Amino acid sequence: MERSFFECAWDVVRQVPAGRVASYGQVARLMGAPRCARQVGYAMHGSPSMAGGVPCHRVVFSDGSLAPGFAFGGPDEQRRMLEAEGVRFRADGRVDMARSQWEA
Repeated sequence: MERSFFECAWDVVRQVPAGRVASYGQVARLMGAPRCARQVGYAMHGSPSMAGGVPCHRVVFSDGSLAPGFAFGGPDEQRRMLEAEGVRFRADGRVDMARSQWEA
């Protein structure tokens, strides 16, 4: 049985370790679909969340910005979850991608 795009995206995101983040585009590239970052966003919005083993809070924009409509409580909750894992933020509120981006 062929896996759906969403399932493939969730599989990649499950590999992002605590204390690290991946960008939507990075997840798309790792899936072999480099022009599908927006669809990765849809997959994160529709994910089963941490209860389903998908740490979608670890996916951010390539500039380190958080999604304004984070599906599980808004950007403040996403930031709280990331900080609890040790993810560093810059003074402008974006994730410090140089320190925190996952290198798959």
